[in-house]
Amino acid sequence: MLHAVIMAGGSGTRFWPQSREKMPKQLLKLSGDRTMIQQTVDRCEGLIEADHSWIVTNAVQAAETCSQLPEIPSGNVLVEPRARNTAPCVGLAAIHALHRDPDATMLIMPADHVISTVDDFQNAVQQATAVVEEEPGRLVMFGITPAFPATGFGYIERGAALQDVGRAFEVAAFHEKPQLQAAEEYVASDSFYWNCGIFCWKAQTILNQLQCHENDTYQRLQRIARSIGRDDYNRLLGEEFPQMNSISIDCAVLERATGATVIESPFSWDDVGSWLAVPRLADQDDSGNTIEGAFVGIDTNDCIVRTSENHLVATLGVSDLIIVQTADATLVAHKRDSERIKELLGRLKEQGRSDYL
Repeated sequence: MLHAVIMAGGSGTRFWPQSREKMPKQLLKLSGDRTMIQQTVDRCEGLIEADHSWIVTNAVQAAETCSQLPEIPSGNVLVEPRARNTAPCVGLAAIHALHRDPDATMLIMPADHVISTVDDFQNAVQQATAVVEEEPGRLVMFGITPAFPATGFGYIERGAALQDVGRAFEVAAFHEKPQLQAAEEYVASDSFYWNCGIFCWKAQTILNQLQCHENDTYQRLQRIARSIGRDDYNRLLGEEFPQMNSISIDCAVLERATGATVIESPFSWDDVGSWLAVPRLADQDDSGNTIEGAFVGIDTNDCIVRTSENHLVATLGVSDLIIVQTADATLVAHKRDSERIKELLGRLKEQGRSDYL
């Protein structure tokens, strides 16, 4: 059976002040009338049953996650006792999927991406599943044809084509977030894809790979696995999980393993990494402003404004600003400083103002 694994423990700090520790971006409506995590579950409808869907989150966000996803059984919401990056996250989901289904195939997805072409997404998932069923040792990732020279995304370089599989290739190399010149070269080539962080593989295969490359994590996962369904599960999870190596599944396995495969994926994708992604997802007015909520502006150009319908934001003679108003905080920042929002949160933490985090 195909199991969906939705990684939903992120903090979404670059979307402050709307995104908070208890309500990060995957639990917000940043694109459309459903939250990002709800849209992630929605796009699997008809492909994966709700009781074969797993959400991996943390204790702070678990209650709101369950509230937003009543169709997912509460036992399928896995709570990490501490953030340890995606390799332990994927491993935890794998042992639970195997406990339920010894032949489980996993579709791994972040909870905070936007994919607007659901049919194309499901077709790509079915192709990936077919590859994994034919060769269970394959580790399949989804590659997005780059639309612009992004320096904030990782890239996958493709190698030889797989026999009798359309637009599927061996992975030749992984390239981390490049400088602009390299990104421009990647886009000009037809051999590079954005690594969108969506994967498909057998649960047993990824555990075997963790045993090979991150054996300490694997052994700790096995101790947790033996306790699933027992009274001591939470105790063992709390003891073992925080001691696992905090490492991404890319660095832990994919960049080391044989059998890495990339499928050229036709669906429209955006990782919505910061406020700068919002204009790519929403309409803009004649002055290039992306607006949500009550707003009036004069000589205002290329701004991102998010407020409520009962709180007016008025601007005069400004451009390239991010203005976000919430009930207890307002952000005003130049677009060029969008990556520095984390500095503001660090300053708030230093000042002991955790109620704003």
